[in-house]
Amino acid sequence: MLTVTSVNVNGLRAAAKKGFVEWLAGTQADVLCLQEVRAEPQQLPEQVRAPEGWHVVHVPAAAKGRAGVSLYTRREPDAVRVGFGSAEFDNSGRYAEVDLPGVTIASLYLPSGEVGTERQDEKVRFMGEFLAHLKGLRERAAADGREVLVCGDWNIAHQQADLKNWRGNTKNSGFLPEEREWLGRVFDAGDGGYVDVVRALHPDVEGPYTWWSYRGRAFDNDTGWRIDLAVATPGLAERAVKAVVERAATHAERWSDHAPVTVLFER
Repeated sequence: MLTVTSVNVNGLRAAAKKGFVEWLAGTQADVLCLQEVRAEPQQLPEQVRAPEGWHVVHVPAAAKGRAGVSLYTRREPDAVRVGFGSAEFDNSGRYAEVDLPGVTIASLYLPSGEVGTERQDEKVRFMGEFLAHLKGLRERAAADGREVLVCGDWNIAHQQADLKNWRGNTKNSGFLPEEREWLGRVFDAGDGGYVDVVRALHPDVEGPYTWWSYRGRAFDNDTGWRIDLAVATPGLAERAVKAVVERAATHAERWSDHAPVTVLFER
């Protein structure tokens, strides 16, 4: 099996103090994709910067304390690429990919956006450039006999089943019609050509949610969003046999406001 886990850590230094180190020591993942690391490598404690048994790629943002993605792999990658050829976004700590035998795996932190602000405009620009990259990546991989898996915080809930309070969020970033339409293009066989692996394995359920606000009792009431996605080319998606959201048992045991999403693929 190939086991891949993705999680937005909401600041890796803080997560390391709350339980991430212990979680990392116990995970069975072959590949781990992190988002919102928010630290330079030298600022991270040794046990998360370069843990024994892992090959690690840290990609911080040029803006200190923002964004940042990392990839941890049990075996050394054949190649590492940072960014996706974007003049605006390649230094923003939002994307990196590694080549492993037969598959390219990427960690993505798509901008969160906020309606009526420059942050939303930035998100829209990112989405436009990134869809073009996804198509090109899929085509290059196919020509090379490879599959693709893009894991991360996509910051968009695609369908009503992907967030608890969808009626109250139709005008908020993350569930805007144009954002949902864009994600639909990613999953359109004739356009982006990718598959939402967790939804394919859980077609008729609410969620499973991956993010809960720290405000109120969102976690206790399971008032969440499913925005952390594993997005694969069809050949790899067909080999997915299990997908699990590693939801903490209690609010107190959380080390991020997101939960790890783990997918198992037959090799």
